Amino acid sequence: MIRLLTNIGRLWTGTEIVSNTAILMQDDRIVWAGQANQLPPSLPGVIDDIVDVDQVENLGGALVTPGLIDSHTHPVYAGNRWAELAMRSGGASMTEIVSAGGGLSSTVTVTRGTDPWTLCNHVRGRLRDWLVSGTTTIEAKTGYHLTRDGELADVRLLRSLAAERDMPRVHATFFAAHALPPEYFGRRHDYVDAVGTWCNDAAAAGADSIDVYCDEGRFTEHEARWILNVGRAAGLLPRIHVTGEPRFGAAKLAAEIGCVSADLLYSIDDGDVASLAKANVTAVVCPANQSDNGRTPPVRALLDRGANIALGSGHSPGTNGITSMPLVITMAIANFGLSVTEALRAATVGGAQALRAPDRGAMGRGRLADIVAWDADHEGAFAWSHGLRPYRVWRGGEPVTL
Repeated sequence: MIRLLTNIGRLWTGTEIVSNTAILMQDDRIVWAGQANQLPPSLPGVIDDIVDVDQVENLGGALVTPGLIDSHTHPVYAGNRWAELAMRSGGASMTEIVSAGGGLSSTVTVTRGTDPWTLCNHVRGRLRDWLVSGTTTIEAKTGYHLTRDGELADVRLLRSLAAERDMPRVHATFFAAHALPPEYFGRRHDYVDAVGTWCNDAAAAGADSIDVYCDEGRFTEHEARWILNVGRAAGLLPRIHVTGEPRFGAAKLAAEIGCVSADLLYSIDDGDVASLAKANVTAVVCPANQSDNGRTPPVRALLDRGANIALGSGHSPGTNGITSMPLVITMAIANFGLSVTEALRAATVGGAQALRAPDRGAMGRGRLADIVAWDADHEGAFAWSHGLRPYRVWRGGEPVTL
């Protein structure tokens, strides 16, 4: 299949905005992208489908970008924690929330008690929501079973759903080191050892990465180091949740062992910023999330140091239900002070770097033909519309049913 998108008003290539462009796709790859008047005279075959973007709702040439990438999600869970979120918004402490039956352990209990078919349908619906909003790749974590069989089943679930039609691409992260499960109370070393023994099986089940939540009350720097190194030996890319103060050592650990990403980064200091940038660790930030003390990641300082920034929704039952990366882009502009192009880069090229997936996130020969035509004729619409709507989405060169 050869498909031509022509009369594109504005194209975000991953590095710049270019006007009056065209894209040529063959099968699931981009074979050419550039100025429409420079379209090669010799094409790789007969064009099967020509899409005139100039006709998109009479916009005079829509904005086109690579498919967006959500670099931080927790979509494999059952139930909700709406009552807890209401308590938190009213000033309730975590102790009060847990006493009322909330907290992460409540999601673990409900997820463990949900049959696989029902859980699969819940996750399928969430993944579908990401794709129809223009997100063609997501990083998806496990972490709400906290048992060997449950966590491995979650990895296999993500792999099977990603193979279905009209689903986004999925980068599966093994996140058994999310928290200490209740049955291991008083035996945390046993659980840390157990997670290490599951890593090879997680890789065999289809996981791409391993993540550890390194913070007070979760896993220590020493425990995180051991788990991440075992995971790396099994072929998993190391990631780390960095939510606490610098004294917990999570950001320094990420830089020292070369994690592919350090996520959230609410309270890092200048030394952490410098270490992450020097080590080329991608900073994954989630503008819809906020730490308990109201702090936000030092995004501008990271950019000034030359760090790679990627955006994530932070979707999880205990934080937010966002499955729209256009909304995340808008929030990054409003909350982090990013320019439109900085936010677009973080949601495309930055995300591809966070996932170590150089075949997506930009317009170029050989890249995956994951492409979105937006219901707008200028990228500034991302700063105005809280949840810009895609007009058309192509995943691997194939149009997605919206």
